[in-house]
Amino acid sequence: MDMIDFQTKPDKYKHWKLAFDGPVATLSMDVDPDITLQDGYALKLNSYDLGVDIELYDAVQRLRFEHPEIKTVIMTSAKEKVFCAGANIKMLGGATHTHKVNFCKFTNETRNAIEDASEFSAQRYLCAIRGTAAGGGYELALAADYIMMADDGNSAVSLPEVPLLAVLPGTGGLTRIVDKRKVRRDLADVFCTIEEGVRGKRAVDWRLVDEVVPGSKFDSAVREKALEMTETSDRPSDAQGIALPPLMKNIQQNNITYQCVSVDIDRASRVVTVTIRAPEIDIPAGITVEEAVTKGAEFWPLAVCRELDDAILHLRLNELETGILIFKTEGDSDVVEAYDGFISRNQNNWLMREIALYWRRTLKRIDLTSRTTLALIEPGSCFVGVLAELLFSVDRSYMLEGQFENDDRTAPTIQLTAVNFGSYLMSNGITRLETRFLGEPETVDDCKKVMGQSIDAAACDKLGLVTYILDDIDWDDEIRMVIEERASFSPDCLTGMEANLRFAGPETMETKIFGRLTAWQNWIFQRPNAVGEKGALSLYGTGARPEYDLKRV
Repeated sequence: MDMIDFQTKPDKYKHWKLAFDGPVATLSMDVDPDITLQDGYALKLNSYDLGVDIELYDAVQRLRFEHPEIKTVIMTSAKEKVFCAGANIKMLGGATHTHKVNFCKFTNETRNAIEDASEFSAQRYLCAIRGTAAGGGYELALAADYIMMADDGNSAVSLPEVPLLAVLPGTGGLTRIVDKRKVRRDLADVFCTIEEGVRGKRAVDWRLVDEVVPGSKFDSAVREKALEMTETSDRPSDAQGIALPPLMKNIQQNNITYQCVSVDIDRASRVVTVTIRAPEIDIPAGITVEEAVTKGAEFWPLAVCRELDDAILHLRLNELETGILIFKTEGDSDVVEAYDGFISRNQNNWLMREIALYWRRTLKRIDLTSRTTLALIEPGSCFVGVLAELLFSVDRSYMLEGQFENDDRTAPTIQLTAVNFGSYLMSNGITRLETRFLGEPETVDDCKKVMGQSIDAAACDKLGLVTYILDDIDWDDEIRMVIEERASFSPDCLTGMEANLRFAGPETMETKIFGRLTAWQNWIFQRPNAVGEKGALSLYGTGARPEYDLKRV
């Protein structure tokens, strides 16, 4: 497969259309069946592959940053008699297991981003279904705040994966119908085992949709509801959005260089080092939030977040055999603290709020990435505030105690700020520090007492903020040994172990979705009943009936 690029923009979209009318935007799905990410299938009936979802993710991001005036987004279809047929079956049947896993993870994160936009940015989503919304198509609708469906005898919602494909809805469908829409369990059981789906008044009675409207009145009713939903939004009507230009990046065989982030790939060791650089120039003293907004996408906290997000996505899909991600930082801690504090103090501004929320989503993407993650805290590091969150996201962190020989840089420190105690919640709904110290909440209080201070290695060790502190004599050998040890383990076991350990604490709809996704993808999607020679995915569309191994295990 060719390298997958996550960068696009509206004038390059092949599958979506954006239109604007005052405070309402319409995001119309109009999939070109012949433009696919791989060969061997056609995207008929508004079915989708990863390329379609890359455009959707881009649209959701641009609606948040480039269009602060948009308060309601209508998701609909530009095709008659079909809303969306879900993930393309031929694509799933022919894709590698790793691609299927990463595809479903990305689609989940994109739909979570839609819900995040509604809950935290007050940019509401209304889904207007005219035609069939099947499988992933209905899962896309489930991400919206409100679902309206035409009552025309044709429009219906369904999750037909169990009876048709011997797999499960991969984008949170089962979880959202019972956890989010509160569909009764027995009715959900019926719904998930019928191919034809549910339409009309029954769909409302079962809470599968919020409203059905006669076809002749549908468009006007959708518009009226969209305008009603704008009244619940606090997004500014008169603010100027900021453009999200293409990222400046240079991709070479063993490295990727952005302006603020660099990625170095050691294929022999299966290690990737991601280095985040602080800006060389401090944020100007006395700068106003209005002046910061004029910097647009070049404003360092936004620029570095965009680059880190793109780097993580690139590594997930294009560097499948790299098993370890090492995070480093470089730069002046005081500069990072100044930017961190500026964003935190100005959360009443729409753009500063969006930047903080974008960081939260990107940190979650790191949490959910199926790689061993490490952080190295060395002289010249700047793990402060939002960058310190990386230390509590990774599986292990190693901090140098003192200095390296013949290195005149001062010993490394880390610095906690207010954002480490509430701004960047994990998927489990609590902070990374609260998750880290789940059994000792008093330690979180101890950490608050040193907020704003430069914490050296000994103090970090005492507080439990790092896994190990090492002197310069042991540093190279210890880091080498942990990398070699990790490389000797089964990647499958590590993925399962890390996913189980990372999300201690409360269970939320989000943790359920990703936990169940990991379980079913790594079992059901590899079972012969689904992908074997006579499995349902393999035979779909051929007219032949699948043959199942009927043993329950």
